[in-house]
Amino acid sequence: MASSVADDMIKNMDTEKIKKYLFQIAMKSQWKEVVRTYRLNPEAHKAKITRTGDTALHIAVSDRQEDHVEELVKLISPDKLERQNERGNTPLHFAASMGNLRMCACIAERHPLLVGAPNDDNETPLFLAALHGKKNAFLCLHYIYIKSPDREQKRFNYCRRKDGDTILHCAISGDYFDLAFQIIKLYTDLANSVNEQGISPLHLLAAKPSAFKSGSHLSPTDRIIYHCIYVDELRLERPDSYNQGIIKTFKEEKDPNYPENYQTCINFIRLFWNLIRLVSSSCQKADPETPVEPKSHQSFDSFPANYRICFEYVKLLSKAMLIVLGLGSTQIRKIREKKEKHKWSVQIMNELLTRTPMYLYEDEDSGMNPAPRKDKEETLPYEIVDGGDVIMGRESIIELPKDDDNKEIGEGEATEKKTVKLLAKKETPILIAAKSGVTEMVEKILELFPVAIHDTNTEKKNVVLLAVENRQPHVYQLLLKRNVLKDSVFGKVDDQGNSALHLAAKLEEHKPWLIPGAALQMQWEIKWYEYVKNSMPLHFFARHNRIGQTARDLFTESHKNIVKDGGQWLTNTSESCSVVAALIATVAFATATTVPGGIKEDSGKPTLENQPAFDVFAIASLVALCFSVTAMVMFLSILTSRYQEKDFGKGLPRKLLVGLTSLFVSIASMLVSFCAGHFFVLKDKLKYAVFPVYALTCLPVTFFAMVQFPLYVDLIWATFKKVPRRSYKAASL
Repeated sequence: MASSVADDMIKNMDTEKIKKYLFQIAMKSQWKEVVRTYRLNPEAHKAKITRTGDTALHIAVSDRQEDHVEELVKLISPDKLERQNERGNTPLHFAASMGNLRMCACIAERHPLLVGAPNDDNETPLFLAALHGKKNAFLCLHYIYIKSPDREQKRFNYCRRKDGDTILHCAISGDYFDLAFQIIKLYTDLANSVNEQGISPLHLLAAKPSAFKSGSHLSPTDRIIYHCIYVDELRLERPDSYNQGIIKTFKEEKDPNYPENYQTCINFIRLFWNLIRLVSSSCQKADPETPVEPKSHQSFDSFPANYRICFEYVKLLSKAMLIVLGLGSTQIRKIREKKEKHKWSVQIMNELLTRTPMYLYEDEDSGMNPAPRKDKEETLPYEIVDGGDVIMGRESIIELPKDDDNKEIGEGEATEKKTVKLLAKKETPILIAAKSGVTEMVEKILELFPVAIHDTNTEKKNVVLLAVENRQPHVYQLLLKRNVLKDSVFGKVDDQGNSALHLAAKLEEHKPWLIPGAALQMQWEIKWYEYVKNSMPLHFFARHNRIGQTARDLFTESHKNIVKDGGQWLTNTSESCSVVAALIATVAFATATTVPGGIKEDSGKPTLENQPAFDVFAIASLVALCFSVTAMVMFLSILTSRYQEKDFGKGLPRKLLVGLTSLFVSIASMLVSFCAGHFFVLKDKLKYAVFPVYALTCLPVTFFAMVQFPLYVDLIWATFKKVPRRSYKAASL
């Protein structure tokens, strides 16, 4: 009876009361009561109960109430599922953003057209799934939508938001390369799309050096693990059927409930089983009457079966090595993610380069002249069609803005909007890749489009000038190895008349080299300048720029501050180390003049001269004295230096290297001398514990070495390396 009365009360509630009631029970997570209210009162289906205009279904989706969401969706008519909040988001927008596959399939199956419903920013649920990297939710929504008979014929309208970014832009920006590959395969034309700033997906990829192997640092240990990890190539994922099989195929990504080293063992067992099957299948003779169709194996189609067996065996050994080493699962996971990113980014790059328009050259009249440019300082895109012909792209990266009716706005009215679009320097992907140091992309573009070597940006800088300016030695070395016209490519000057040597001499505000200390920065600046200078014949580069500066003049002017900072850094370092060296020299001198155990009165020889510990003591104390004095002299010579530009090239860094090396040796020798002299005191009382005690005395030098060792390694690297290590900064679009 009470239940009947409560049901009648809910049925008789007006719109305002039902809103308040739904808000109260939703905030208390009483979802069964929400479902009952939806069943009894149809007014609840469209009631917006929060300030942001969310319905109870919006809140249920946000709260991940999968079972209750399914019940609510069954109760609601498809048109009520279109209810939007103040930002224009439907419940499907929320489910897609979270990547909840079950709720996405539930709502989209009920109303497939919601997949293409835009919010206020023109973001559809499909777009939000790509934006947040929810690959399985994206594929689920895609396949549900394409089977709908009422879907829009313009299938790309729901793939772009207001600022022009497409789902492919978002996937690449977020480093979701597995999702980006699926998008390229399903939405081929998006590879050619640009946003309002004229940025294409290839531009975004070129500005991500960390996505490529050439842009990543790996320690020796990590490098071993990196090569032991095997990563599969990306493939297009399709559902088994266009019904509930979609959910079964694209299962939700959940954290495994077992440790990651278990997964390594599972992969090892799986590889071992594959190897056994491969060996057994290769041993079987094929029946000529009924030949077996070979299965597709990535990267093995052109290799004999025994080659593939060897490769599988190498993979097996790699997995075994990881298990035997017992390396941390977190470390392995991070390195695996890095290798996946490196391999998949190259795969994405190759897919884009086979589809994306590049720098445009149009056949005109005779077919030999470049296309006229709308902007003389902009290199326009060209594209390759079947047969290898170069044709005019449909539109420039920079185009006249249009109003909502797609009518061109007059030049006077469009000035402000066009200025915004031109804020970013228009650079083609190869130029951005050269700035970022992505050697893989530079090499691939030049392989496919050799004419791209002549591309320039708005400042008339080509790929060589940008590589030199941004301190990218690997790119510059790659270009040196290619068979290109040296005069037209390496002899190019920018709009200020600066040659590659001028740009090598010019120091930008950012610090281009990953090395500590202004002195070492200056050393690498000198090395880079000399390397670029010596890479071409004498007098090859233009001597003066437009303001009459030579490269040497520009180098001196732009490096004034870093020379000053480098001198101050060397002074501080030398003062600190010289104090330590002086103290060690004092102690070493006192130790060297002291004879443990005294001397024999009759002969004047040391009493303990035949003891091995005495010999160690004598030699170590002498070594400590000599090297501490050497270190002190080196640091004093640095303090008295004039700190001129040329001194930072070889003289000062080598003095610092000799000083630090001598200091390390003197500290170690002093401790060895102390332990050897003290051995005579403790050898009888603490016969077995004496060596651990002496090991503890080495902790000070160990701590000091750990603190100074990175600087020491960088100093050795900078001193003896001919070409400086490349920089790893990303180019800004």
